[in-house]
Amino acid sequence: MTGHARWKLARDRQIAQGLSESPEVTRRRAEIRLAFDLGQAVYDRRTELGVSQSALAERAGMTQPQVSKLELGGTMPTLPLLARLAQAMDAALYLELDGDESRVALTAHSPAD
Repeated sequence: MTGHARWKLARDRQIAQGLSESPEVTRRRAEIRLAFDLGQAVYDRRTELGVSQSALAERAGMTQPQVSKLELGGTMPTLPLLARLAQAMDAALYLELDGDESRVALTAHSPAD
């Protein structure tokens, strides 16, 4: 059994026994989920535009590895970086935070009439 499988089995047993996570674990899970949601929104918009990670990185003043790490949920970007990314992808960033719940979307700007 792999380490991950053992961990999942132990976690499932804790849940079945009614043991809850510590507040720190719950908080960390929410942070990880937010980082993943931000990364997924960037990935979705970038692929919608049909641009590479390298092209997006150049537009946003980043490196390709930074874009990759962000898309994988491995980093929590700053607000200025999020603003640059939204501008580089010709989109508006919508971020809703409500307790442990969050919603993230990068929505394309409407074409000028």
